[in-house]
Amino acid sequence: MAPPANWYCDIAPGHPWHGPYHDCEYGFPVADDRVLFERLSLEIFQAGLSWLTVLKKREAFKAAFAGFDIAAVAAFGPEDRARLLADVGIIRNRLKIDAVIANAQTVLDIASESGSFAAWIAAHHPLDLPGWVKLFKSRFRFVGGEIVNEFLMSIGYLPGAHAPECPVFAEIARLSPPWMAADKKNRQDR
Repeated sequence: MAPPANWYCDIAPGHPWHGPYHDCEYGFPVADDRVLFERLSLEIFQAGLSWLTVLKKREAFKAAFAGFDIAAVAAFGPEDRARLLADVGIIRNRLKIDAVIANAQTVLDIASESGSFAAWIAAHHPLDLPGWVKLFKSRFRFVGGEIVNEFLMSIGYLPGAHAPECPVFAEIARLSPPWMAADKKNRQDR
């Protein structure tokens, strides 16, 4: 069972790792393909582990994955895979590493088809979570319901990143993230 919507808002403020992510990134709208690729990759690495583990290793992930430069990661070959599997600074899971490299090529393909990864996501909005999961599973590796849900919440496409009473919720609301804009439109259409 997923934690309540305010769970992260309860533990993150003031925390040295969770706090900055909660206050400045989580749930904020994102349109930069590199950032989108990084977020998806980090969610994949988090599967089965704690988010704190990923946040603590985030800088090592950036260094290991060429700053999440999509084209660079898509070009990784056997030597890079071996380097990543030997890198004690990251989560050394072969399936996750291979998925991130393959997903970089997928992002490049999507950008070629749709103009950008961000445009592709926007073009499919709004979908419900099962629709998003089906869409992502049709294109990406190592994605399931929890990874897709957290990824889309983290970039403003699904609700639930912050409790309404969280001060960050009001800041994000001013930016009108896609989930909120769709919710507002649905209420107006009724």
